[in-house]
Amino acid sequence: MLCLASCGGPADDELTGLYDGISPDETIYLTGTEPFWNMEIAADSLTYSTPDTPTGRRIDITRFAGNGGLGVAGTLDDEALQIAVTPGECSDAMSDRTYPFTATVSIGEGTLFGCGYTNSTPYTGEETP
Repeated sequence: MLCLASCGGPADDELTGLYDGISPDETIYLTGTEPFWNMEIAADSLTYSTPDTPTGRRIDITRFAGNGGLGVAGTLDDEALQIAVTPGECSDAMSDRTYPFTATVSIGEGTLFGCGYTNSTPYTGEETP
């Protein structure tokens, strides 16, 4: 999911190091609209919920630091799941919240876009919009 030189990114000698803005033991919360979805990434598992599955589905994942963001990989419903969480101001377009991370989620051939936060890097705005 996180591309380097082969995807038009910096060459190996231009890399500045792996992303360390989210600690390995920190929980990451992701949210998206159109369609509505939520993910909670904790250690080596992820819980994915939608309006159809409000209690969520838990899957095993692998987290890894990339150049410029955090990557997550796993399998959901026999399809590859890949997530890139990168620093950057993000709006869910449904509330007055501003999130500190953007999220790109690929599930098989589909792609979802959303926003994210952690307890140490929270969103700003209303608690319950």
